[in-house]
Amino acid sequence: PEDRGEMGERNVKKRKVAVRILLTLFVVILIFPVLLLAAGSFMGPEELKESYGSVLYGIDGELQWKLFPLYPTLKAYLQLLLDSPDFFVMFWNSCRQTFSVLAGQMLFGLPAAWALGRYRFPGRKVILYLYMILMILPFQVTMVSGYTVLSFFSVLDTHWAVILPGGLCHLSGISDDKIFSADTGFASGGGESRRGRGGGIFFLYRPATWNAGNCICFDLEFLEYWNAIEAPMTFLKTKSLLPVSLYLSNITVSDMGSAFAASILIMAPSIFLFACGQNYLEQGILASGLKE
Repeated sequence: PEDRGEMGERNVKKRKVAVRILLTLFVVILIFPVLLLAAGSFMGPEELKESYGSVLYGIDGELQWKLFPLYPTLKAYLQLLLDSPDFFVMFWNSCRQTFSVLAGQMLFGLPAAWALGRYRFPGRKVILYLYMILMILPFQVTMVSGYTVLSFFSVLDTHWAVILPGGLCHLSGISDDKIFSADTGFASGGGESRRGRGGGIFFLYRPATWNAGNCICFDLEFLEYWNAIEAPMTFLKTKSLLPVSLYLSNITVSDMGSAFAASILIMAPSIFLFACGQNYLEQGILASGLKE
């Protein structure tokens, strides 16, 4: 019996090692494009042409995958940060639009989600199903109606054309509905007691009442609107109003070093946010998966 027990433990260890190896290979495959971007951002023009010339410039030769530059340089970053004012303008446009959208969803989506999660009233299911239908519809379906409404209010080609549809978006409400339900215990603790003492709906914005679900919903919303492409291209015509997600479309093949560097800088806030909220992401996914 002891030999069988030892063999069983060995088999379990072997399975764990095999699973870890497979997961490691899977992760390496997923992050390989990011590693290539990071390496390419530190390459000079000649090394980029030598490595990727067959693809980018149509030069005869073999494609060379390099994870470590032979002659690392910061030229691309310096050129982008010091000699490219358009990048700074578009970067701050993204900050203005994204954080304004998140502020609007905190003011409107968060209380609506809390009410749908905590109260039972006639028509509640209809509202939830309507939200679900709107979530399924792609942007192309609602583009004409949204364009018409924004044109009626004379906010086209302004930052409000991106902020208003996002700040009043249905996505945050339906996402938080499960998080605020009675089963998750969000409002059954300190939040409800504060509301009973006269705090009103504003207890939702106190740090003590926030849980993982709130954080991950806003993290995902940040990722969506930081990388928005369709809405800015449709509702904005002035180039000085475009977000940084559209910056790469203005870079030519002759300036690929800046393209690699811009990709890393654009991706940096998302990676930083994900690294800070990784635990919240795991807990939020679990909370969102709860059933009524």
